[in-house]
Amino acid sequence: MRFGWPDRRCSAKPQRMTNSLSFLDRADRPRLVYSFRRAAPERADAPTLVFLPGYASDMTGTKALALDAWAGAQGLAMLRFDYAGCGASSGAFEDQALADWRDDVLALIDTVVSGPVLLIGSSMGGWLALLVALARPQRVAGIVGIAAAPDFTMWGFSQEEKMTILTEGRLERVSEYGPEPMVTTRKFWQSGEGNRVLIGEIAYDGPVRLIQGQNDADVPWQYALETAKQLRSADVQLLLIKDGDHRLSRDGDIALLLQTVGNLLADIARN
Repeated sequence: MRFGWPDRRCSAKPQRMTNSLSFLDRADRPRLVYSFRRAAPERADAPTLVFLPGYASDMTGTKALALDAWAGAQGLAMLRFDYAGCGASSGAFEDQALADWRDDVLALIDTVVSGPVLLIGSSMGGWLALLVALARPQRVAGIVGIAAAPDFTMWGFSQEEKMTILTEGRLERVSEYGPEPMVTTRKFWQSGEGNRVLIGEIAYDGPVRLIQGQNDADVPWQYALETAKQLRSADVQLLLIKDGDHRLSRDGDIALLLQTVGNLLADIARN
């Protein structure tokens, strides 16, 4: 498995940066860099789109930028950001854990965004979306998972690899998404094991849309079925793309993503 090269409130105040990005300083965690697009007045009641990148990825990926451009054309608010230790945000990547990145999302939602949010999670971001929804169920109006990878610390590593992580403290694997190796630390792996969601009912009742490629070499499509099964919500739809890979970044994949988000927003507005 190679995942994508790509409950507390934050008291810090967001600040603007000169290059159109903004940053969030915190006393106990690294500075987060984010981009927040405000809604047009006529779309102020719509949920804010929040994109959650995959493992070791950032806010400049194809899907994130396509969603941002679409949100702008639709007059919708959107938040993109880099987790601590990723992209332009501060901190060392190997010091971060899954729970830390969940708390990064919560800090930004609690500080930057007002009103409901629609979480759009890619790969590991899909796992984080579920954790954030469990922590803030009244804020999360809906979820879109793109090749969502909940619990991948359990099923995404061989027993030998898990032993390497536990005994040596880190595992390096060749990445298909860039020249640098993909590193998994003991801290991250143990945090993942402590935050698994597929071991029982996922107590979220909002609408969920899962987009999953059946040709995904990283996330077997059967886990999308398991995620749908474990969700308590009755409003869950799974869209399988027979020739879809893990990235789901082809023109047709992006078009389907935008259509799915648009249709979900319409469903939320009707309800």
